[in-house]
Formats: sequence, structure tokens, C-alpha cells
Amino acid sequence: MFYRGIGDIFVARVAGNIVNEDILGSLEYACKVSGSKLIVVLGYEYCGAIKSAIDDVELGNITTLLAKIKPAVKTASESFEGKKTSSNPEFVEEVCDHNVILGVENIRRNSPILREMEENGEIMIVGAVYDMKIGEVEFME
Repeated sequence: MFYRGIGDIFVARVAGNIVNEDILGSLEYACKVSGSKLIVVLGYEYCGAIKSAIDDVELGNITTLLAKIKPAVKTASESFEGKKTSSNPEFVEEVCDHNVILGVENIRRNSPILREMEENGEIMIVGAVYDMKIGEVEFME
């Protein structure tokens, strides 16, 4: 996707691109210790975790993971006009966008290390959504 090989980028992947202590620790390591300069919270419109959060799926540890996506479902629901279900691609996309934005905000709020690095211009923290239909990444402002 970014035309990079093994060792070129540091990847911390998790369903629903949620931010928890393990992800924050990985990002802090990548930036403060290994020298990474860019954090991209990358969502995509067909995300199964997003759909499951919309559908209120409860199953083992998945329930805890999906709870971290629920704020995006709530925020998207407040402004979205139309069918608010996982079968509506426009609503899923709206939740995906909100989830990315909240992920970026979570990183800044919950990691003083990364927030300071960003404030000092040492790193950038951005959100983006991968459009699987056209194979492009759209960065958010």
C-alpha cells in the first residue's frame, strides 16, 4: 500500500484500529526509541470490527475491543441521516471516519510522550482511510 518493504515501516495493527496501552507502547517505542517520524491511524470502509460494533456484537474478548469503537458509533449516529446499520455502507464509512479521528485524539490525549514529540515537530500524527474500491489512501485534515 505504501510501497515499502520489510523494515521500512513500523506497524502496530489491531482490529478496528483501536488505541489501547499496548498500541500506545508500541507507538512510543517506534517513535521515541526507533526514530519513526509519522503515525498514521488508518481505517478502511469495510472494517468488520466497525460493523460488529454497530451491530452490538458481544463475544468474549471481542466485546472489550468493540467497546473502544462504540464512541465512534455514537458520534457518527448523532449527525448521520439515514439507516444506521452495518448493512448501510455510508453509515459504516461515517463510523470508520469518526473512529479514525477518535484514534488520533486518543493517541494525543493518552501519550504525553507522543503529544510532546508532535508539539516539538519531531513526529506527525495523522488519520487516513484506505479506499479499497480505488486502492488509495485519503488523509484527513
